[in-house]
Amino acid sequence: MSYDLGVLLTDHVIAVPLDHDRPDGRTIEVYAREIMAADGRDLPYLVYLQGGPGHEAPRPSSRPMSPSWLERALRSFRVIMLDQRGTGRSTPYGAPGPDAAADAEWLTHFRADAIVRDAECLREHLGARQWSLLGQSFGGYCSLHYLCEAPDSLREVFFTGGLPPVGRPVDEVYSATFDTMRMLNRRYHRRFPQDAVRLRELLDRCDAGDVRAPDGAPISRRLMRTIGHHLGMDGGADKVHQVLELDFASSAFRHDVAAMLPFDARNPLYAVLHESSYADGGATRWSAERVQPDDFAGESLLLTGEHLYSWHFEDTPGLRPYRDVAAAIAEHEWPRLFDAERLAQVDVPCAAVIYADDPYVLRQFSEETADLLPGMHRWLTDEYLHNGLRTDGGRVLDRLIALARDLPGGR
Repeated sequence: MSYDLGVLLTDHVIAVPLDHDRPDGRTIEVYAREIMAADGRDLPYLVYLQGGPGHEAPRPSSRPMSPSWLERALRSFRVIMLDQRGTGRSTPYGAPGPDAAADAEWLTHFRADAIVRDAECLREHLGARQWSLLGQSFGGYCSLHYLCEAPDSLREVFFTGGLPPVGRPVDEVYSATFDTMRMLNRRYHRRFPQDAVRLRELLDRCDAGDVRAPDGAPISRRLMRTIGHHLGMDGGADKVHQVLELDFASSAFRHDVAAMLPFDARNPLYAVLHESSYADGGATRWSAERVQPDDFAGESLLLTGEHLYSWHFEDTPGLRPYRDVAAAIAEHEWPRLFDAERLAQVDVPCAAVIYADDPYVLRQFSEETADLLPGMHRWLTDEYLHNGLRTDGGRVLDRLIALARDLPGGR
């Protein structure tokens, strides 16, 4: 234990089965950091479930305190930052082995269902009878599965941009995301009408092989268009505009645009497992690629969102070693994650902020899911995009707490 940032930090490392259905089999480690205010020893736990999949929990910092919701959380909770299996200081998934099928089988144990069972092991390790959840994006998918599988362990659940569709085919979900991205493209060009010419020039240069990453690898048109995933984030349109203002031959442009591409080898799990997070049963088989509308194909000027394609494992040099693993994962038949009948019986207070123009976790599907939960209080807003918890976390969390507890300020 050590005092830092004005708070007390405690590290926890536990061994869990790789496959929870085979408790005597191979084990991995799961890491979590407990954060509490100096006077917070008797407060209940709040577990933060990070977006992704494939990203570790944020590390706290001060001046100002980050993440932006943490200061508010510490007034009411001891906070558990869980590095989901395969990320951060938990047992990592690194370079693929020689057998892609074996790697793929290993990674079938890295979805929301396994993360929830890891969390239950951690809860028992800490001796907590119940705790609360804060699920951001993919963390909300984990939280909803938690409500299906272990509702008695939960005191309350807060969702931020993370109420997933229940029982919707993955193709239907991805088709709808393109509709929202089309709207965000139109909004972008209304705000920055001069950028249409710059974007066309940039993509033509990509076709000519003249646009390079810092390592010298060419950036294809289709890969460049994935910078559009920033359009779904607060401040993201400004990022896209700022990079289009740069000299396309400059070092600054090469480094900035490379940092804006959504999928890379730093977090290979994010690429390899991303599409599976939308599969409430069945195989994905490169769903985004199969259902992509004609106006997003070929020489389109439309920027794409958080859409994973098979060609990511060709156009991104760092992801090429994972190509066969990703192909095997795309064919895997996933079990159901959510049970509508069970959710309708769950008596746990919940609150969700639903972002009206979120292109990743869509409003219409989130509202359908909210309707299933008898204890759900919803906040539908167009004030934020997908990362509202990051940009205004104190206000967002404060209102969700008030909503779930039916306190003044929640309505």
